[in-house]
Amino acid sequence: MLRFGANDPGQTGRICRNDRRHAWTLFFPLAALHAALALPLSLAGMLGWLPWLPGLATPLAHGRELLFGFALAVMAGYLLGPLSSRRLALLAGLWLIGRVGGLADYLAWPVLLADAAFALLLASWVVPRFLTAKKWRNRMLSPLLGLLCLLAVASLVARLAFPGLLSSLLHQGVLWLLLLMAFMGGRVIAPAVNGHLMARDRKAGVGVQPRVEAIMIGLLGAAGLLAIWPMLWPVAGLMLALGGAVMLIRLWRWSFWRLRDRPDLLGLLLGYAWLGVGALLLAGDLLVGGSPAGQLHAITVGALGTLSSGIMLRQAILRAKGRPAEERWLPCLAVLFTLAAGLRLALPLAGPPVLWGAAGVWSLAWLLVAWRLLHWRRQGVAKAAARAASSTAAT
Repeated sequence: MLRFGANDPGQTGRICRNDRRHAWTLFFPLAALHAALALPLSLAGMLGWLPWLPGLATPLAHGRELLFGFALAVMAGYLLGPLSSRRLALLAGLWLIGRVGGLADYLAWPVLLADAAFALLLASWVVPRFLTAKKWRNRMLSPLLGLLCLLAVASLVARLAFPGLLSSLLHQGVLWLLLLMAFMGGRVIAPAVNGHLMARDRKAGVGVQPRVEAIMIGLLGAAGLLAIWPMLWPVAGLMLALGGAVMLIRLWRWSFWRLRDRPDLLGLLLGYAWLGVGALLLAGDLLVGGSPAGQLHAITVGALGTLSSGIMLRQAILRAKGRPAEERWLPCLAVLFTLAAGLRLALPLAGPPVLWGAAGVWSLAWLLVAWRLLHWRRQGVAKAAARAASSTAAT
């Protein structure tokens, strides 16, 4: 079984030996606060209310921050594992410079280089970890993660010199992020569901479903490659529709109706359902030869919000030796992100006030995530200190 950096054994969220610290303890709260603040600021900027923050005043700038600011920070927190304090501070500092520069639309070379350096450093530290995996499905993560980081750098170049390419790069980013979430989400959901069913019923579920996963990877990968050329959008849409259907079949085979006693797991499955629904909605645009537009929010709000928040909090809870099933906010967060996605998708029919409603629900959800992350971080530190004190007393 592939082990991501966030799942490697180690101490709880406290400082590790040799001055090493888990990347999630810094990047998860940063990502949550960034998501909570960037969307309302972006909306206000697009309405002309914040002329001193022009960096988020366009939909493309807003989309870039979500994909290559927020999503890459989540990837860093989940995949990097323990880092030295110096390395972690360097990476976080580069990320913060890029975000502040993006808000102000400050295209000075130091800001651009900092944002690009963050993406390239992340790729250089994460990509090699999966090159030696035994199964091709696991090795596939290396080029996929590298591609997302390179798209982040390419989007900076496009923003500076080729603004007409930025939209296409962001659409590519969404398609490859869809594949990454479909793969990694399954690798989190399958063992969690199996573990619960084995503990409760002494009978395992279907697990990762490797054949279904391989078909899904092939279809979504083909869709991403074909979508590069507008003339092939209908074919890409067909691949994407089939990939969405496969994801929903995979979801059904996890037998969600057997998990009524685990609302936290149902929240993750709801996020996975958004992946399948989002793929089908996006496929509808491509099948008629149209450019993806508002339907992208099923993936970037519904799926990304629900899955990333659930996985981030599960990581913090497990590191603190807690039980995700007892975190009452997990199902609430899944409902909030689903509401935000539904409101955003209803925008063409409901009008601009609904957009503020979607932004408000999204921001509220991420503020709740940030609060719970800090809560479980403190719990982990307190429990680690108590264990250290009891060990010292015993000796």
